[in-house]
Amino acid sequence: MHSHQTAGDVLAAQIRRHRERLGMNRNALAAECARLGRPDITYAVIVSIETGRSGGEGKKRRPVTVDELLVLGLALATPPLLLLLPLGSEETVPTVPAADPRDPYTVWQWMTGEATPTLDGPIDGRYVTDSRPIAGTGQTWAAAWATAAYPASLYPEFERRRAAVHRAYLRTETNQAKRGANDAETDYLHRLDELARTVDDMVRARLKVPALRRHLIEDMRGLDMLDNPDSVTPEE
Repeated sequence: MHSHQTAGDVLAAQIRRHRERLGMNRNALAAECARLGRPDITYAVIVSIETGRSGGEGKKRRPVTVDELLVLGLALATPPLLLLLPLGSEETVPTVPAADPRDPYTVWQWMTGEATPTLDGPIDGRYVTDSRPIAGTGQTWAAAWATAAYPASLYPEFERRRAAVHRAYLRTETNQAKRGANDAETDYLHRLDELARTVDDMVRARLKVPALRRHLIEDMRGLDMLDNPDSVTPEE
């Protein structure tokens, strides 16, 4: 069943909820927004956002722009996405007008690229991905989504592997004069090779590779781990 509640309604309720959580009145929130460079988010604007209506009779709610969402989240010491998708405090949130509301974490995964949206349905009690061809590419909608969302999985993987390499390198430094140095070196090379493979994946996807410590780049190049040795730049 489609809901008359909109994302704007959820956002307004969460702005008020987090403002009250902080013991902050509307003047204080307006002052914090001004400190962040948005003096135009005034007391009156906040009243209109929080108490207006999304449609029908009554005062019309003032919409919140993407730029304002970022400022309001920071002013409320709350991740901006949580203002739209309140994990743990709402059973469902709206998606798009043509589809059913869904639980917040499901929509969270769509917004972060962790999962492919399943807007069609329910069919036999299940929601499914859109299998239509999109535009003139010959791709299905779901395949096109997966391509666009690929960076959302690669960048966290890069950071995890960079951190693992750094920890392994520190162990080799610590164990140089101790037994177990060979094991530490083997683990370091394994972790370094995993990082190199992620770098290669990013290059093939034409994504910008974050800078790395110079000694890691030198080791990857010296061991011929990179398909494109010039794809990584050292940290300054």
